[in-house]
Amino acid sequence: MRPFHITLKTNILLLIVGSSLLYDANGQEENQAFFIKSIYEHTLTNAKCDNWLAVLSDTIGGRLAGSVQAEEAVSYTQKMLEEQGLDVWLQPCIVPKWTRGDKEVVRAFWKEGSREKDSALNALSLGNTIGTGPSGLRGQVIEVFGLDTLDILREQVKDKIVFYNRPMNPTRINTGHAYGEAVDQRVHGASRAGKYGAKAAIVRSMTLSYDDIPHTGVQQYADGIEPIPALAISTIAAERLSQLLQEYSDLEVYIKNNPEIHDSVTSYNVIAEIKGSTFPDEIILVGGHLDSWDVGGGAHDDGAGCVHAMQVFETLKALNYQPKRTLRCVLFMNEENGLGGGKAYAKESNAKKEFHLAAIESDMGGFTPRGFGCSAHPKVFKPMLTSLQKFEEYLVPYDLSIKAGGGGADINPLKSQQGLLIGFKPDNSRYFDLHHTTEDVFSNVHVRELRAGAAAITSLVYLIDQNGLDE
Repeated sequence: MRPFHITLKTNILLLIVGSSLLYDANGQEENQAFFIKSIYEHTLTNAKCDNWLAVLSDTIGGRLAGSVQAEEAVSYTQKMLEEQGLDVWLQPCIVPKWTRGDKEVVRAFWKEGSREKDSALNALSLGNTIGTGPSGLRGQVIEVFGLDTLDILREQVKDKIVFYNRPMNPTRINTGHAYGEAVDQRVHGASRAGKYGAKAAIVRSMTLSYDDIPHTGVQQYADGIEPIPALAISTIAAERLSQLLQEYSDLEVYIKNNPEIHDSVTSYNVIAEIKGSTFPDEIILVGGHLDSWDVGGGAHDDGAGCVHAMQVFETLKALNYQPKRTLRCVLFMNEENGLGGGKAYAKESNAKKEFHLAAIESDMGGFTPRGFGCSAHPKVFKPMLTSLQKFEEYLVPYDLSIKAGGGGADINPLKSQQGLLIGFKPDNSRYFDLHHTTEDVFSNVHVRELRAGAAAITSLVYLIDQNGLDE
């Protein structure tokens, strides 16, 4: 058999083929970098997300699930998505309905000599709490700094008002971590106090800010324990109450609120999509939650996340982009006090045997983007994260990183599909100053920061769509 010889002609041919492959690879990288640049140029100059957010926050207002405002938000966002020429539909979900009622009253009383003195404490009822009844209630106060303390003080708790006063940790750089460490007293405090016969629970607001603005938020009653009223007071009020308790052993607090728990109702997730041309069965979801607490405008939590998701589609349509994979926008209902929308979405998706290659949730406000955090089923997490982190070279010029640790409450039920769950991570230094308060309104949103967040998310959607993810 004649030996194989690489001739000069063959060498030249191999050199040409190799150069072509190198050119194609470099050309593809260059094209993707330029397209991301065009995403930023369009979003920072021509985005509509701030106009949509102004309507959600200031025209419609607080959008608690089951409310008229929530219904208006569904109709409004459906219309805005339809105007983009997208396929849009509403997905029913069952949500709780809770109404706040009249303004809450919380007052501290103590004696100085023969005179009784009092001080108002700014408060908000916690979500899904019961009320005190029309006469209110009054009782002595026991201050604690953790749920487990009640197990030790159980004999002293009966017929008292339990005051949870554990602050968020100011040394935490990531304020989300500080919130996560402290929020158990708000979520479970009433039931833990009720277990030992307390008549009500008061909780220090979940914020690092020292101000007189109370923060609401959900609380949950445990099965088999008689529910008691639960309210949050501002951080200034918490410090005031703590100081008064040290000075006056006879101090009592009066509470009056009249929220109402109604029967559950039907609401809707708002869904829009563009079918993929090459891999239509691989879904890339981007979304936020449409509901918000009733006391503000829900601008950062989570109107910003909703308009981020909507802007992804407006931008890609404006740039005439044809996706390879199916892109889906989901505006979830009832994240704040039940997760009805997220559960309904995952249930239907699993029943249809859909596969979400990636699900991106924006639920940390419209602040300056810092990057993305990821999680997934353990079977696929490491290779998928490694694959996603290859995109950092495109995102570093925009000060964005990709790290482990993230996801979102509404997309977490999709974990069993073994796709990548991604949480958008803006700078959260100021988020918990506004979170669940009357101050969460459009005037406290910086338009350029909001738009930059939308551009960051759009860029990641584009990169995943173009390149896929290794599993």
